[in-house]
Amino acid sequence: MGKVCPGRAPGRLLSPREAGRQRADSFVAPDAPGRRAAARVTTMIPWVLLACALPCAADPLLGAFAHKDSQKGSPQLVCSLPGPQGPPGPPGVPGPSGMVGRMGFPGKDGQDGQDGDRGDSGEEGPPGRTGNRGKPGPKGKAGAIGQAGPRGPKGVSGAPGKHGIPGKKGPKGKKGEPGLPGPCSCGSGQAKSAFSVAVTKSYPRERLPIKFDKILMNEGGHYNASSGKFVCSVPGIYYFTYDITLANKHLAIGLVHNGQYRIRTFDANTGNHDVASGSTILALKQGDEVWLQIFYSEQNGLFYDPYWTDSLFTGFLIYADQNDPNEV
Repeated sequence: MGKVCPGRAPGRLLSPREAGRQRADSFVAPDAPGRRAAARVTTMIPWVLLACALPCAADPLLGAFAHKDSQKGSPQLVCSLPGPQGPPGPPGVPGPSGMVGRMGFPGKDGQDGQDGDRGDSGEEGPPGRTGNRGKPGPKGKAGAIGQAGPRGPKGVSGAPGKHGIPGKKGPKGKKGEPGLPGPCSCGSGQAKSAFSVAVTKSYPRERLPIKFDKILMNEGGHYNASSGKFVCSVPGIYYFTYDITLANKHLAIGLVHNGQYRIRTFDANTGNHDVASGSTILALKQGDEVWLQIFYSEQNGLFYDPYWTDSLFTGFLIYADQNDPNEV
């Protein structure tokens, strides 16, 4: 397959460069230096190109032929073009494991898998602790009215209410029976005004008119039992007097004319019943008011007993004014 290079020792391979030089020298005559140089340059050009293109492929092939010839004991070396590629050699011994590389970036999340079949119900667990009390919910609608319950016991009486509006005047009543004969009409041409009244309750309230509600006499009707006051209708000179029974307390009583005290009397209780009295004369005009009242706190010892004692308040006209239109 190749040519044997003579003059060389067996066992040594010629490189391509040395083989090219040997062939160029063989074509140049020894007696022509200029022609020898030109022929050497011309001969070296293709070999330079061949040396640049086939250095890697020639070396393994030449090594394989050299190895084969050395095994056969051939005294010559092959220095021609490489032959066909031989069969691959047996696998080499595995090399050591390399270092563990760094961890790569996490991959993208895969798609969610399909839901699995519903499992069997587990055993009932123990009851949990009671939770916190929630906020009250909205007020519900009013329920239906239930049946009336049994009537309860009667409650305590309440305070009296205010007086209502006066009602309409009723129809005129039937004519009454004739009354008893009137008093003597002698001297009827003169104006008259007189009263005498008594109390029916003990210990009246202080600083208020005492209501003498038992009428003994009320000539002219000038004393008002509801208010306890005498109201003058006939101007003139009047005489007033009182006799008051006291017990268990002291008595401080006074006669009042239009809100002003005219006389005051005080009687101390000594453990027995006693009588306090007073009297005076007053000049009254039409519309003036006269009454009795307690003038000191806790000194209201006025006492009433329906069986053996009374407390009286009395007044009457002594004479009327000369210019009184009521006088006849």
